[in-house]
Amino acid sequence: MKKIYVAYDSENGHTELLAKAIAEGARNIEQTQVQLNHIRDSNPNDLVNMDAIIWGCPGYFGTISANLKKWIDDLGVLWAEGKLINKVGAVFCTTATVHGGVELTLLNLMTPMLHQGMIIVGLPGNIPENAPYGSFYGVGITCPIESSPDDPPNMPTESDLALGKALGKRVAETIQKLH
Repeated sequence: MKKIYVAYDSENGHTELLAKAIAEGARNIEQTQVQLNHIRDSNPNDLVNMDAIIWGCPGYFGTISANLKKWIDDLGVLWAEGKLINKVGAVFCTTATVHGGVELTLLNLMTPMLHQGMIIVGLPGNIPENAPYGSFYGVGITCPIESSPDDPPNMPTESDLALGKALGKRVAETIQKLH
């Protein structure tokens, strides 16, 4: 049984929905177990027993949310002991505007994985869900700001969630091949 840990930060539910779609995509691959946790409920030591780690957050001004950054900073002991070397990693984020820094946030989410010695998996363009979207670094989606505070929230679309499922599936398939 291969294990995947999905850790996320979410304030208004957008990123949480995407995290759940990623977990669902991974769970659809046989012999895959997924642990899905908001970072407030996550124990970094749980990562040691995982084959893959996927983390994500809302993007703020092109970078990682403060809450997820703090959680990542707490991985220093695991880094010092080399506990995450060769684990598969993937990233995801949500932003409120089309040019709200999706790619920058994804790249900023990858950097700590590279420091940890992880193997990063993105989404190639030949994946049907990604072909028209072009989210190669991971999954980055935009949930536009509502026109009025009285409008219902602009949550991820079915296409956005399909992209998340595709990332979860790709990570699960990758760890099956590597191990």
